[in-house]
Amino acid sequence: MKKKHIIFSLLIPVILGLIGYGVYWAFFDMSRLPKGDLITEKSSPEGTYTLKAYVSSEGATTDFAVRGELNFNKANKKPKNIYWNYHEEKANIKWIDENTVVINGHVLSVPNETFDFRRR
Repeated sequence: MKKKHIIFSLLIPVILGLIGYGVYWAFFDMSRLPKGDLITEKSSPEGTYTLKAYVSSEGATTDFAVRGELNFNKANKKPKNIYWNYHEEKANIKWIDENTVVINGHVLSVPNETFDFRRR
């Protein structure tokens, strides 16, 4: 009987963890965003990064959204999605310095900060 309680108490957190990760992967993972169409790109002052902005629309039932992709020009790393905002069709990108970018009024410290409207 005690063995069943131990197995059950270990199995429940594993199942809940898998369900939680599945929800995150399906609805919140920024690496799964739609590609979209390139609308603009701007390089950082020293050329370390290039931020490419794409506009995406998944059809008649959704509005436009802008995705910002950070490209690493001086490092061999794959591009990283750092910006995702709904109800936008344009991207105003301004680099403040080599590691700070403003996208449509949202200030991000790159490469680590991100903006995702789903997590406000």
